[in-house]
Amino acid sequence: MRRHDLLAELHRLLAPRTYLEIGVNVGGSMTLSRTRSIGVDPYFSVDREIMCDVHLVRTSSDEFFARQHPLAHFDEPLIDLAFIDGMHLAEYAFRDFVNVERFCHPGSVVVIDDMLPRDVPEARRDRSVPSGKPAWAGDVYKILGTLRELRPDLVCLEVDTAPTGVVVVLNPDATNTVLVEAADDVVESYVTPDPQDVPAEIMDRSRAHDPRALLDLPVWGELAAARTLPTDEARTRVGEAVRSLR
Repeated sequence: MRRHDLLAELHRLLAPRTYLEIGVNVGGSMTLSRTRSIGVDPYFSVDREIMCDVHLVRTSSDEFFARQHPLAHFDEPLIDLAFIDGMHLAEYAFRDFVNVERFCHPGSVVVIDDMLPRDVPEARRDRSVPSGKPAWAGDVYKILGTLRELRPDLVCLEVDTAPTGVVVVLNPDATNTVLVEAADDVVESYVTPDPQDVPAEIMDRSRAHDPRALLDLPVWGELAAARTLPTDEARTRVGEAVRSLR
């Protein structure tokens, strides 16, 4: 299953009220949305029809989230489903997740692309160095270890999608400041020269879920139902729903 196939199924299962996308490019993933959406990309060049109420923002994600009301296009500043597919460097993806989580509720789902590079050349930080392959995952995979170490409350599911894998993050907490407080040290640790030291379990995907099996789980309906509950009750319900996935 390819990443956009997984994303399409999540749109269907979750029926999100709002969708945020970082990294629009030509609009391939944005065409999957049928809800109120925001797409952020300083260089987007959409070449296909988009069939949703979308606000396209031609700026960097850092600049977007620095705005006073970045989610003004939504009725409420809440994100039900987010897809992070921006700059393929760990420090950018880390900041994107931190900023997205500020606007999440317990039932929100965050999908991060390019998290499972298949070899060391594909995980390089320097895109200008030819690898002999068309895909460039970059070193985004590094944020997975950070999230698991600093935020064990999050459920981070590696998913074996083509070509470069995704991670689906569940149980976000907009009130948690651990990542913000650790940001300077975390970002500094990411900037290392190529070649990157990619863990074997990332490249061989030994911990990755089969996407079809993951989509068949009942958790998605529980997450969608939690959106209608008060925050504390929603967090309890989501916690019970994702407990078996940890």
